[in-house]
Amino acid sequence: MRNILIPTDFSENAMNAVSYALELFKYEKCNFYLMHAYQDAIYQETIDVTRDNLHDVTTQVAQRSAEQLELILKEINDISPNPQHTYITVSSNNILIDESDKIVDEKNIDLIVMGTKGKSNDKKITFGSQTLQVLKYVKCPVLAIPENQTYSQPKHVLFPTNYLIPYKRRELKLFCDMIAPYRSVVDVVYISKSSKLSIRQEDNQRFMKEALCKNEVNFKTIDSKDVVTAIEAYVANHPIDMLVMVNTRESFLESFLYPSRVDQLSLKLNVPFFAMQNIKRDA
Repeated sequence: MRNILIPTDFSENAMNAVSYALELFKYEKCNFYLMHAYQDAIYQETIDVTRDNLHDVTTQVAQRSAEQLELILKEINDISPNPQHTYITVSSNNILIDESDKIVDEKNIDLIVMGTKGKSNDKKITFGSQTLQVLKYVKCPVLAIPENQTYSQPKHVLFPTNYLIPYKRRELKLFCDMIAPYRSVVDVVYISKSSKLSIRQEDNQRFMKEALCKNEVNFKTIDSKDVVTAIEAYVANHPIDMLVMVNTRESFLESFLYPSRVDQLSLKLNVPFFAMQNIKRDA
């Protein structure tokens, strides 16, 4: 049974992520946790919030949150009834990061699915602030869905790597199982000025070959020092349906997600983005 957390702010982007997840996992038995953390909304509700009326405002926001989650459930049952899927709604007076961490730990969540942006939908950025926080701080793989993304089966997946990190078996298995029903082809691309691998890199590459055995995997090398440009060019020149990266020390994704690089990020995602966190979890 797959456990999937879908945070929502009730935006079109968030609902689009829900729709994508339902299609992607339509062949699997899944528990979907539809979660809205509304603490920030309480203080954004009105400039007139005081200690005297805080309880009343909180009650109103909580009620609205629960009602909107029920509307999402109704929409899901209308557009994608699936006897293999179970839905649990979570409405919480908490902030997104803390509530996500709590549910991930308590429910042994396999994957978080959310939009790359929420209600703000700023066209100048790749990730909205909430999605960026989840990618950086929540210890769970994340599948981020771009706005207006129309579902298509992940037939061709790009997995750039520097082979410097020992991948976690659980996370590679999740990735493999997620795309296996679609007979996906995975392009594992090593981006470097040197094609020679160290012993450490060779060992990590060998582990990837074993872990991704359910899929057709092409191991390639691109001669480049500019990782972002190389990935953008590859996505532009190949029919890529999903981009996969790993967020950990010494990885490509780490340099994209930290503040020194976020404002300069030129990678404009127009395909679903799967970020493995490479952290220790129960097997």
